[in-house]
Amino acid sequence: MYLSAEQSALFTPCPTIPRYTVETLLEKGSGELNEDVLLEADDLFGVFDGATSLDKRKFAGLTGGLLAAKIAARIFQEESGCLASLAEKANRRIRHTLLAENVPIADRHRLWSTSLAVIRLTADRFEYCQTGDAMILLIRDDGSHRLVVPETDIDRETLHLWKKASPAPATTIQELLADQIHRVRLQMNISYGVLNGEPEAVRFLRHGYVDLAGVGDVLLFTDGLFLPRENPRENDDWQRLADLYCGGGLQAVRNHVRRLQREDPTCRKYPRFKQHDDIAAVAIRLHEAPRRAIAFS
Repeated sequence: MYLSAEQSALFTPCPTIPRYTVETLLEKGSGELNEDVLLEADDLFGVFDGATSLDKRKFAGLTGGLLAAKIAARIFQEESGCLASLAEKANRRIRHTLLAENVPIADRHRLWSTSLAVIRLTADRFEYCQTGDAMILLIRDDGSHRLVVPETDIDRETLHLWKKASPAPATTIQELLADQIHRVRLQMNISYGVLNGEPEAVRFLRHGYVDLAGVGDVLLFTDGLFLPRENPRENDDWQRLADLYCGGGLQAVRNHVRRLQREDPTCRKYPRFKQHDDIAAVAIRLHEAPRRAIAFS
């Protein structure tokens, strides 16, 4: 299992039927720490996107978001049971850790949280569990795509307000829209789900099984791999992401995203919270077709 913020991607032949290969990517964004976590353990794969509290408190040098993501990943790796039950255990463990660290859980903006997308492969299908804005994307043999769960666009309105604004030079979105960001954070487990220790989190878990017939690739990824959008109110172009992937694997998607972000250092053309977000991604290519491995230091 990968828990470091600085891991290399790899190319792994796996003996399970049907045969598949795995390509992974874990890369820090513009922040001080990578709050994304990647899980690969036998037939279990997952991505976790931690979100730290708005008070930015650290714990032994780690953000709460990274702690939440690590806690959840360890539960999935170490415990047994259906994926939904493991997510519930992870949520309880996050709550226990918050209390142990004397975080005032009644002040909801101080809660850490994590989104997640996890699958367990079998011979002809996979089990999945998802919450937040981590995604599971299927690419069919003909190159078309399907989202396993509907996307959750948590920050659509905030980014729209940032796009419309005319801030003074050097003003950040966090400074200009602090109240809006606070309001959205307080919608955790009310209008969107995350694991943050609250019992209400389990109502937002999406869990089920997907048949692999006609599926060529399964992608799991955090929002750092989402394609930048000029208009935050437009839907994400998942087919474009699928096409980029089919043309060059995760590296092609990553390179496209990072190039657009580098060309927009002020985060104004493509509204976002920082120049580069953390990325955690897993691509599972079914059957025996080769897929390039990539690595980033």
